[in-house]
Amino acid sequence: MPKIKLDEKMIEYAVYGGAVLGGGGGGWIEEGLKIGRLALEVGQPEMLTIDEFEDDDLLVTVSMVGAPAAKDQFVKPIHYAKALEMLSQKIGKPIKGLNTNENGAGTTVNGWFQSAVTGIPLVDFACNGRAHPTGAMGSLNLSELDGYVSHQSAVGGKDANYVELSISGTLEKAASMIRKVSVEAGGLVAVARNPVTVAYAKQHGAAGAISQAIEVGRALLSYKGEAAIESVVASLGGKLITAGTVTDFQLETTGGFDVGTVQIDGAYEMTFWNEYMTLEKDGERFGTFPDLIMTLDAKTAKPIVTAAVEKGQQLAVIAVPKEKLLLSSTMRNEKLLKPVEDIIKKSIIAYL
Repeated sequence: MPKIKLDEKMIEYAVYGGAVLGGGGGGWIEEGLKIGRLALEVGQPEMLTIDEFEDDDLLVTVSMVGAPAAKDQFVKPIHYAKALEMLSQKIGKPIKGLNTNENGAGTTVNGWFQSAVTGIPLVDFACNGRAHPTGAMGSLNLSELDGYVSHQSAVGGKDANYVELSISGTLEKAASMIRKVSVEAGGLVAVARNPVTVAYAKQHGAAGAISQAIEVGRALLSYKGEAAIESVVASLGGKLITAGTVTDFQLETTGGFDVGTVQIDGAYEMTFWNEYMTLEKDGERFGTFPDLIMTLDAKTAKPIVTAAVEKGQQLAVIAVPKEKLLLSSTMRNEKLLKPVEDIIKKSIIAYL
């Protein structure tokens, strides 16, 4: 297949479609559009399918880590490029492609700016085809490889909060340190991490994830209002579960995550840990992570992330079964899903 040339319209589709696949997390629409447009200003990022690489080519994941609602977050495009440069120096081998960790409004366009600046191509691939809370969930099940050394670089913050970190260690230790650094930097850092071969990436990640986000965005933006919501649900093979008023909303930013609950019409309750984790009514479960649960403005169909929910909003709630999504092998790893239960105090693994 030829290279996919990314243009202004594609950025819009990718960001809005990514916002839906973000499942309540994955960054902000405005930030995603800004980064995508900036990429086009500084160069011409191009995207290749993963099949256009050799099996032993090295791919690097670029991502953001932190809590989208953090008040003092400060990440600029140059921070993304700096993190990649630090990792490249560390590993001392050529990086042949860049991929994002997940689909989300901000995360789907992770790497577009770095690609425009460096000329390293983007890959139509994400570690996970939907957004997820922990770094380990976006690390292609490398946590299961004995002796694997994770190399990660992080940059973010401003003035007294500015931080650069390069770390090597177990995946768990490295991801934990990056999360802590995001807190020190004011809530968010740009990260480059975990070089893997194309052969390994194909086995464990979500090939075609960026194309999927673009198609979902096209489905959303080709219509308006309720018709747009119906179009998105149809494109993903999901369901509109309910539409109503936010009657209660609780959010606490702790340990670099946004954690809380949303109630619709006092009946439906959603828990979230950055992303929506469960959707229930009277004890009946309508969606369980890694199923996709997402909120959209009931009138405009604009995707609404968990950090932007407010009491009194009119929201539509959609759910897409995990079987219909492009997912990483991490989404079947009970060890990685167990922390979700500890945070939200609800059963997750029983619904796998």
